[in-house]
Amino acid sequence: MKRITQIILNMIPVLIMIGLIPFISNDYILAVVYMFIILVALVIKKQKNDLLIFVFGFCIMIVFECLFISTGVEIFRRNSLFGLMPVWLPFLWGYGFIAIRRATEILSDNTTKQDKL
Repeated sequence: MKRITQIILNMIPVLIMIGLIPFISNDYILAVVYMFIILVALVIKKQKNDLLIFVFGFCIMIVFECLFISTGVEIFRRNSLFGLMPVWLPFLWGYGFIAIRRATEILSDNTTKQDKL
C-alpha cells in the first residue's frame, strides 16, 4: 500500500496539469502555470538527475510529437508551438518522464527487496 501511495503522490502534479487543460485556454499562460507546478514539485521533492530526465523528456517528446503529427497519428487544435502542438505539451511530457522514472524506482525497489527474501 505504501508503494501505491508513493506512486500516486508522484503523479499528482501530472494529474493537476492534465486537469487544467480545459480551464486555461491560453497556451502560454498554461505553460507558465506548468512551469510553476514543476518548480514547486521539484522543491518539495528533488532527486538526483531530475533536471536531466526533465530535459530529456522535454526534448525527445518534441521530436516524437512532431513525428506523430507529420504522419497523421495525432492532431492538435491548439498549435502554439511550431504551428504543430501546444507550447505546454513538452512541459507536461518532461515532468511525466520524472514521474515515470520515480514510479519505476519505487516498483524496482520492491522487486529487489522481494528477490532478497
